[in-house]
Amino acid sequence: MDSIFKAPAPPTDLKLTAEPEHKHRRDEATNDATENPKAKRRSNNNDGGVETAEEATEPAEPDINELCRDMFDKMSVFLQGELTATCEDYKLLENMNKLTSLKYMEMKDISINISRNLQDLNQKYASLQPYLDQINQIEEQVTALEQAAYKLDTYSKKLGDKRQGARKRCFVLIY
Repeated sequence: MDSIFKAPAPPTDLKLTAEPEHKHRRDEATNDATENPKAKRRSNNNDGGVETAEEATEPAEPDINELCRDMFDKMSVFLQGELTATCEDYKLLENMNKLTSLKYMEMKDISINISRNLQDLNQKYASLQPYLDQINQIEEQVTALEQAAYKLDTYSKKLGDKRQGARKRCFVLIY
């Protein structure tokens, strides 16, 4: 409930001084008269200090020219900044394009070297092919000899077994 019944804040526009109010009005009138003599005039009749206002006039020509000049100067600075930023962007793109083309040139050189090395390897393989064929033939012959050796071994074992069997028979017959 305390928040609902707050005391009103004192107005800030009031001038709380010990000077009489008519003196303040006279000071304000002289200030207004010095700022714009046509803006407020005191009425000659005694209406209790009622002032009349005059019609607003357009600003003087030199002020408009100065404002236009200021606007054009600021627009010039703004546009200069925009153009500078755009030029910097284009310079950055140009540098990026140059670097990219250099990288592609390096990759092209590398691929040419790889291609050349691959061709050299293919030529060396072609020159070694007769020797590789001879190695394959020798391997086949070794395999055939190995199988013949196994067959000979099994045959000799069979002969050995037959001989042992014949010897035993002969030995048994002799005794």
